[in-house]
Amino acid sequence: MGLEKILSVAGKPGLYKLITQTRTGFVAESLLDGRKISVGLRSNVSVLSEIAIYTLDEELPLREVFIKIQEKEKGEKTSVSHKDEKIKLEEYFFEVLPNYDEDRVYTSDIKKIIQWYNILVANDLADFSKEAQKESEEKEEAEEKEEKE
Repeated sequence: MGLEKILSVAGKPGLYKLITQTRTGFVAESLLDGRKISVGLRSNVSVLSEIAIYTLDEELPLREVFIKIQEKEKGEKTSVSHKDEKIKLEEYFFEVLPNYDEDRVYTSDIKKIIQWYNILVANDLADFSKEAQKESEEKEEAEEKEEKE
């Protein structure tokens, strides 16, 4: 599954997997505890595939940041916790992404990225490659065609 189906819901902890859409919003399953929740259309929801991180040159998609973390950690969970102190988090993120924009990327953003990465690794959803993204998109297109028929 690609990042296209992984959501962050404002006011709710952790990440959620999109299950299905309803007339009033959608149903999502927590990657932390497996509980299903109903999310209304008015809720502030971010799809991980649409998030980018500011660098000094451009905006880098979150998928690319996750790949850099994965390379540094050799596919394991991060060596720092999202609960570590500010200096430690910023040093770690600088090692992963040396050209990130320190004025526009806050410590709270770094905490979320580290927490999200660790949640994805814990749930075996840490395949961030372009091939995985394409396979996910092709699978979605095939499912949509089946639904229309």
